[in-house]
Amino acid sequence: MKFCWSTLRVRNLEVSMAFYTEVIGLEVVNRFTGGQGEEIAFLGNSETKIELICDGKQRDTNVGNDISWGFEVPSLEKVLNLIKEKGIPVVSGPVQPNPHVKFFFIDDPDGMRIQLVENIA
Repeated sequence: MKFCWSTLRVRNLEVSMAFYTEVIGLEVVNRFTGGQGEEIAFLGNSETKIELICDGKQRDTNVGNDISWGFEVPSLEKVLNLIKEKGIPVVSGPVQPNPHVKFFFIDDPDGMRIQLVENIA
């Protein structure tokens, strides 16, 4: 069995795609219109994908407080500079709980908690 993707319903597909491509660094793998007129995009970098679905109703997305997606980055400092340039607030951190990892959290445009992690060799 293989974990294929995780789905997030979003208010604005263009805004969410810009966040995940420009800030997180994912690539758009596929984009299409679904059977009910929903706009759907799959993003990833040859690993498990993120599926973004927009039904055009502009409703709030309820992601709760107990779920986050983690992304490994080569340099936490570079990503911190990028999100500051884009005006994205840091929700928590940066934290270095041990000598081998440091991370911080931001929220995506729909409130999904995103953890950006640098593993230190």
